[in-house]
Amino acid sequence: MLRPATAHDVAAIEVIVQAAYSPYIARIGRQPGPMLEDYRQLISAGGVHVLDNAGQVQGFIILLQDDSALLLDNLAVAPEAQGLGLGRVLMDFAEQQALDAGYAAIRLYTNEAMTENIALYSRRGYVETHRAEEHGLRRVYMSKTL
Repeated sequence: MLRPATAHDVAAIEVIVQAAYSPYIARIGRQPGPMLEDYRQLISAGGVHVLDNAGQVQGFIILLQDDSALLLDNLAVAPEAQGLGLGRVLMDFAEQQALDAGYAAIRLYTNEAMTENIALYSRRGYVETHRAEEHGLRRVYMSKTL
């Protein structure tokens, strides 16, 4: 069940972030951007949804409205729940949210060292638009026309 995140979900989201992004620290040479976010503030601003499975938060997604496209800012699934199709559920939700909001496209970015994510997004129809270095992180920007 997907639902808007509340302040009660902060701890669960932070546990998922730690588990999902810690393996990339050695590859990137520092903590990935999602590990540096203030999730309490993001939840209060809106756009954060959690995937609640049997009363346990097993994934989350952050969607931010932009002028020309919905930004899929972050998506993570708890490692113990990976392989169950929850990432697909979250991606489908993001694309439906974009359509419902009247956007013709959805955008995202990921670290260039997260090659598995780039391949996953490419399989879902996202195409690379450009690369940039921001906040010391080398990012790959992608977009999907809906």
